[in-house]
Amino acid sequence: MKRLERQHDLDWLLKWKDQQIIKVITGVRRCGKSTLFAIYQDHLLALGVDKTQIIAINFEDLEYEDLTDYKALYQYVKERLQPDKMNYIFLDEIQHVTQYEKAVDSLFLRENCDLYLTGSNGYLLSGELATLLTGRYVSLSMMPLSFREFCEGQQENPLTLNETFNRYTTIGSFPYVSRYGYGEQEAKEYMSGIYNTILLNDIVKRLRVADVNMLEAITRFMMHNIGNRTSPTTIANTMTSQHMKIDPKTVDRYLRGLTDSLLFYEARRYNIKGKKLLTSMNKYYVCDVAMRRLLVRTQDSDIGHILENIVFLELKRRYSEVYIGQISVDGEVDFVAFQNGEPTYYQVAQTTLDDNVLARELAPLRQIKDNHPKILLTLDELFGEMNYDGIQKKNVLQWLMKEDQP
Repeated sequence: MKRLERQHDLDWLLKWKDQQIIKVITGVRRCGKSTLFAIYQDHLLALGVDKTQIIAINFEDLEYEDLTDYKALYQYVKERLQPDKMNYIFLDEIQHVTQYEKAVDSLFLRENCDLYLTGSNGYLLSGELATLLTGRYVSLSMMPLSFREFCEGQQENPLTLNETFNRYTTIGSFPYVSRYGYGEQEAKEYMSGIYNTILLNDIVKRLRVADVNMLEAITRFMMHNIGNRTSPTTIANTMTSQHMKIDPKTVDRYLRGLTDSLLFYEARRYNIKGKKLLTSMNKYYVCDVAMRRLLVRTQDSDIGHILENIVFLELKRRYSEVYIGQISVDGEVDFVAFQNGEPTYYQVAQTTLDDNVLARELAPLRQIKDNHPKILLTLDELFGEMNYDGIQKKNVLQWLMKEDQP
């Protein structure tokens, strides 16, 4: 079975090759980090790097359990370093190593060590590593497959673009599911395993959550409310109304766990006129829309939120910053995405063939008076360029397939 190259992520690794800086890759469990390392190592060999120059350790492999002590890890790597040659050191799921940052720091000080780390949560960059190695690492947030990558893996299936999109939202974007052509039930079982591992290992164990049922109830609420503005107080009030009393501080702690595990991404609000970030009532999007089916019975009316979620993830791949655009007290544009300080505005809708719906979706974009790109994305079949006073309407599936397009 052919591996997907994940070209965007591979190019990132190649860009930083041999530079005296630590490469850190974070991403939700099973999004393809280990496979990316394997692909990159193959590229190194093709470039003439000798096998002895590559030291690769996956800490989820029982074979390396003895190396989960930082001193043992450092000694193991040190003994295998090739003198007078660059050594490429891959430490996969490094969070399993106690005080790993000490070993990483010592290896970093050696001029012939090119270091690559992965972790299945955001704790890597929010704790000791970030503090100890400030300015000495670059990071890549890796996600499950984009729609374009998913299509590349489905080339043997004679499906239309719309049919492939339906499959993408049904079986999900995790590489393993796509690679082996799973059906809906098999995909659900696979994702259920990922979900339970995230909840129990990455959140319950780390945060020492006593009430797992409450955490699951909040996760279910978050899945139901992707793309809706919310806050710890809103969630606490909802739980209390359902006879599950919890205080906002505990909710906030659980939300940090859900985002640090990369099961959800937080989208903060940005005041377009005031050009500043707002601090409350943000939105959350799940890392894979099909995983939402585990906890939420989806309906046709959900397609707008599902589409919005997929667009948000794609924007995070293409832009350095992505926010919810606040125009007025009640008015907002779905997304404002920044690259090199320049914004592009996006509105997302299932369809705007009805004139009233079109007017409603264009209204927020028309309120923005600057000359930066404004784009309306829908599932409507388009014949030729659609332009409304400078606002471009695009078919979202075609847009998802063209990664170089704003």
